[in-house]
Amino acid sequence: MFADRILILSVFVVASCGLAYELIVGALSSYLLGDSILQYSSIIGCYLFAMGVGSHVSKYVRDEDTVSRFVEIELLVGLIGGVSASVLFLVFAWLASPFRTVLYALVFLIGMLVGMEIPLVMRIFNERRAEFREMVSRVLTFDYLGALAVSLLFPLLLAPKLGLARTALLFGIANVLVALLTARHFREHIRSPRGVKLRGMAVLVLLLAAFVGAGRMTKLAEQGLFGDNIVHAVTTPYQRLVITQWKDDLRLYLNGNLQFSSLDEHRYHEALIHPAMQNLPAAHSVLVLGGGDGLAVRELLKYKQLEQITLVDLDAQMTTLFSSAARLTALNQHALTDTRVKVINADAAQWLENSYAQFDLIVIDLPDPSSYALGKLYSVPMYRLVSKHLAANGYIVVQSTSPWYAPHAFWCVVETLKAAGLHTWPYHAHVPSFGEWGYVLAAPHERFVIPTSYSIPMRFLDADTTRAMFSFPTDMQVPQVEANHLNDQVLVRYFEQDWGRMQH
Repeated sequence: MFADRILILSVFVVASCGLAYELIVGALSSYLLGDSILQYSSIIGCYLFAMGVGSHVSKYVRDEDTVSRFVEIELLVGLIGGVSASVLFLVFAWLASPFRTVLYALVFLIGMLVGMEIPLVMRIFNERRAEFREMVSRVLTFDYLGALAVSLLFPLLLAPKLGLARTALLFGIANVLVALLTARHFREHIRSPRGVKLRGMAVLVLLLAAFVGAGRMTKLAEQGLFGDNIVHAVTTPYQRLVITQWKDDLRLYLNGNLQFSSLDEHRYHEALIHPAMQNLPAAHSVLVLGGGDGLAVRELLKYKQLEQITLVDLDAQMTTLFSSAARLTALNQHALTDTRVKVINADAAQWLENSYAQFDLIVIDLPDPSSYALGKLYSVPMYRLVSKHLAANGYIVVQSTSPWYAPHAFWCVVETLKAAGLHTWPYHAHVPSFGEWGYVLAAPHERFVIPTSYSIPMRFLDADTTRAMFSFPTDMQVPQVEANHLNDQVLVRYFEQDWGRMQH
């Protein structure tokens, strides 16, 4: 009976660790390479195909070697899976060109080994003369329970608290412990139990040492990736947040993508906020969706007539950091702790669904539509929902990626706002860290005047600069695009194709 429990535990750990390694590698590839549907689906496909190969290969294991091979495979899965995230971090940071080769090689190797384990466990059950119906039921039950446990623990607890590297190492340690427990209990079925024990202990010590030093290793890898000194890094439930500093230049990266440089962020945020605000001299309330760094709010607080600014940002760790870290509060001028500012940590669409508030200006400063999860926030239904919260004479302004690097994506945002029943005024500004960047002003009415002066001091904007922002040169004209609806999300495809062309 105790032996059966060990085998059931093995099944549970095999399933949970196998899925965990796939989730970790998928999350890491998304973080390092950007979220791509083709990329993510190809990782899943490679992993499942490798599991099939492993299941096929398992039939060549001789019956008398079943337990020995299971323990050895468990040790290999623990070692390779445990160090997978660390290896990928280091390869991407220091040897970027072979990264995809190493990525898929690791996915295939882990998948093949995991695919061998379940058939071997079933053979061990069979050797113990378990009834076939009961054997299959128990194996599959605990296989699926292991997958469920990891699918819940990984995003809610493990990745935010431990990070990807330590999470992988933790599951590697679990694999090794199960291998050692199995080897101890079934030692009479193993040819060299002492040798297996020594190898298992060596792998365990290696993984434990790597677990202790994972923070230093991750920092070393990110130092090579970003170049500048890392002053803050954290994995939240939603993203990897890294802040770097070189001399006076503070930079924020989310999932490896630059969000701002303190040297020129004023250009981006002045262009985002002030053309709309100059058309709203009587505005009292503003809603900001995204913008958890508080820099857009900093610009809004320059208008004394504003009575309340509501900031809705999903990531509480982001807004907490930019409300408390001295370097960052100096940059946003303590915007998030101002008495006129209300910070809400919630999903933007869900919050809008549950709120009845009306605003004179709604600023949509969300990350680029690089995935379907983000693309839905740039869809026709989303903009219709936003419009319900807009005052009759109000405006919506949307950061809309680059009209130069991603013209189809930019003009798709314009077309989507139009499809939602809004009038639009697209414009662009040059931000050295990003290049040419795009925005769209939208409203249910046709009244908008390009500002010829500003009621508050500006570092970047003036009459000539503002007039030029609303004019698109010949090489940035409008391509033929469709609006972005939830059922097809063409915007995400436009975004991937546009930026993909720039990388080749």
